[in-house]
Amino acid sequence: MRKRTDKAHSGSVLDSGTDSDLKPRPAEPALGSGSTMKRRLRRSGLVSRVKSALLWLLLVYASIPVLVKLCPSIQAKLVFLNFVRLPYFIDLQRPLDQGLNHTHNFYLEPEEGLKIGVWHTVPAHMWRAAAGQEGDWFDSMLRSTHPVILYLHGNAGTRGGDHRVQLYKVLSSLAYHVVTFDYRGWGDSDGSPSEAGMTADSLFVYDWLKRRVAQRPLYIWGHSLGTGVATNLVRQLCERGSPPDALVLESPFTNIREEARSHPFSMVYRFLPGFDWFFLDAISVNNIRFASDENVHHISCPVLILHAEDDAVVPFHLGQKLYHQAAQSQSLSGHKVQFVPFPASRNYRHKYIYRSPELPRILRYRPHRPSPEPSPRNAASLPGTSGAPPHLRVPELGWT
Repeated sequence: MRKRTDKAHSGSVLDSGTDSDLKPRPAEPALGSGSTMKRRLRRSGLVSRVKSALLWLLLVYASIPVLVKLCPSIQAKLVFLNFVRLPYFIDLQRPLDQGLNHTHNFYLEPEEGLKIGVWHTVPAHMWRAAAGQEGDWFDSMLRSTHPVILYLHGNAGTRGGDHRVQLYKVLSSLAYHVVTFDYRGWGDSDGSPSEAGMTADSLFVYDWLKRRVAQRPLYIWGHSLGTGVATNLVRQLCERGSPPDALVLESPFTNIREEARSHPFSMVYRFLPGFDWFFLDAISVNNIRFASDENVHHISCPVLILHAEDDAVVPFHLGQKLYHQAAQSQSLSGHKVQFVPFPASRNYRHKYIYRSPELPRILRYRPHRPSPEPSPRNAASLPGTSGAPPHLRVPELGWT
C-alpha cells in the first residue's frame, strides 16, 4: 500500500490560503463617491456665494430708500442729472464741431458773477453768410423777419447733445432762429442746479431775446424736464401780461412727483410701502415741483403738445393727462390747444420726434404779409411749404 506524502503540498495550500485570505484588506471606496462629494462641496460653495450675493443685494435695496430719505440732495441730483455730460469731450465753444457751422457760442450773466453758455443758430439759408461772422452779426440777424424759438432742454447732457443738435438743424432748415442755453450747473455754465435757478435763467434769456426781436414771433419750446421749466416761464410771462406767441411741449409730464413715480428707475421701488415718503417727499424737500398741471391754468397763449406713444422715460399717458387739463383751462379759453401723438411704430421714443416727416407741416410756412393778420386756428388742415423762395418765407406755427 502506497503512503501519501502530501504534507508539503497541503501545507503550501493552507499557507497560501491563510496568508492571503486572512490578512485584513483596506476597504475600497465606493465607485464615484469621491467625485460625488466634490460636486456636493462645489454646489454648497456656489449656493453659499449666491446666498451672500442675494443678502448684499437685499441690503443695498433696503439701504437706498433710507439713504435718499436721510440725504434728499441725492434725489435732486437724480432729477437734474446735470453731472451726466454727454457726449463727453465736446467743446461747447465750438458748435462747428457738431455740424452747426451757422451757430454762434456766447455767454450771458443772469446774475452778477454767474455766466451761462448760449448757442444761437440762424436759419439754414444764412449759413454761407454766417461763415466767419462775430457776435454782432448774429445779434443783428435776430432783427430779421424770421421768428425765434427759445429751446429749453431736459436733464442730463448739455446744449450740444446729439438729439438736441438734430432738432436745431430741423428748425433751422424751416427758417427759424434757434436760441438754446445750458442752465446754471449744466455744461460750461456756472452755478448749481435748482428749479428756481433754471426758471430764472430762462426768463433772463427770454427777456434778452425779446428786446431784440421786438414784435416778431418768439416761441418757447421745452423738452422733457425742460417742459416743466417752460410752463414755469410762460406762467410768469402771462402773469406779467407779456405771453409768448406760442408754447411747444415735447414729451411733457404733469408734475415731477407723477413723473418720478412713472420713471423706469423707480420700477423696483414703486410698490414698496412708503414709496412716496421715501422718494417723492425727498424731491419736494428740495423745492422741486415742475407743476405743469397747475401752470396750464395760468397760461394764456397757444399750446402744442408732442408725445410719442413708445416714450418709456415720460410715459405717453402723462402727456395726454396734461393735454386734457390744458384743454379745460379757463386761462387757455380762446387759444388753440393741440395734442399730436406719434405712433409707437415710428420708434421715436423719448427724444427722436425731430425725425418725424410731419414736423415741417406742423411748423408750417406761411408767406410773409406786410401787416400781421389773425392766424386761422383750424389745425385739421396743415398745408405744406409755400412756393416762395426760402429767404422770402416767414415760418409760423401752423396750429396757432
